[in-house]
Amino acid sequence: MKMWWIVGVMIFGNFMTTEAVWADPLAAASGEPFSQQAGSPGAVSLSPASPPETHWSSYLGTAASTAVVILGAAYGIAKIGSTAVENMARQPEVAGSINTAMVVSAALIEGVTFFALIICLLSLFYK
Repeated sequence: MKMWWIVGVMIFGNFMTTEAVWADPLAAASGEPFSQQAGSPGAVSLSPASPPETHWSSYLGTAASTAVVILGAAYGIAKIGSTAVENMARQPEVAGSINTAMVVSAALIEGVTFFALIICLLSLFYK
């Protein structure tokens, strides 16, 4: 039952970053991607009409995807910590090796989390 919820949150986070939920359809329909030349009425130049504006949905999508990344990392590290403490209580003689494995696993999760946060921020600044 937990697996469908986690997959649903991941899909929702990816959907939020694509701006499909927050894009304004009227603003997208009125803007033309290329400017027309003044000399010929039907010709289209390859230069953009104006630089693209950053819509507020970009900020909202980045915030939502960042929140999903942070919540996922917090859940993973909390699960590792609780399992490690339970196993140390059961077998105190291997507490040192369990502690080392726990710290290495938490560090790997933190590394992936920082990478995902950088990707989220790059998606905001480089569209």
